[in-house]
Amino acid sequence: MPELPPPLPPEKRTVGQLVAEAIRFYGGRFWQVLPLGLPLAIADQLSVGHSIGIQMLVYWGTLPLFVAGYLRACNLVLGGTVNRVAAGVAVLVYLPFPALRAFFVLPGLAWLALMGLAVPVAMVERRSFRASLQRGRELGTADYGHALGSLATLVIVVALSSLVLGALLHTQVNNGQRVALFLSEVVLGPLLFLGGALLYVDQAARAVGSARHADLHPPVDSDPAGRPDPQVES
Repeated sequence: MPELPPPLPPEKRTVGQLVAEAIRFYGGRFWQVLPLGLPLAIADQLSVGHSIGIQMLVYWGTLPLFVAGYLRACNLVLGGTVNRVAAGVAVLVYLPFPALRAFFVLPGLAWLALMGLAVPVAMVERRSFRASLQRGRELGTADYGHALGSLATLVIVVALSSLVLGALLHTQVNNGQRVALFLSEVVLGPLLFLGGALLYVDQAARAVGSARHADLHPPVDSDPAGRPDPQVES
């Protein structure tokens, strides 16, 4: 069996490789990571079949679960330390998400791609509350297409896989449909948190690369404006 090519460095890692790395990490620490699927599974069980307003309330009510899940994922993946600043930043970043998600999930993901990395910043770089938000936005915009594409791909992978696994559990084990969906989301939901934590590594590397690129390319016209041309003696 041929060997797989080595993964690209974080600054060049593709969306597909980020998802693959999240799956690889999950497989290596399955029982530690498995509880991260509970926030999504519980929120969906409580909100399914209800109006948009009720769904928003459910996702706001389960805020502590989602915050705890992401903090734990950042701790496992990045080795970051959970602290008050990180918890406060996570709450602030999460608050708009239920309203944005209720109508269409993409605006919610766009917000998380822009500001969500402030949480691992507070844990890994141990910055202040305001500095974490500023740095998180800087990382989010370092390669915004990669950040948004990664989160969107993770959601699609988890959603489609949950439907397939839920249908399989429902038919093969004779579980109720809602029970099967709950079990499938518990198993697959951790990928969302793990991928979100790994995205910090990618975007931090891209931010460093962008800064180096800017340093190596000064403006073409470095002379002060209006400087007269040197006179040529006849």
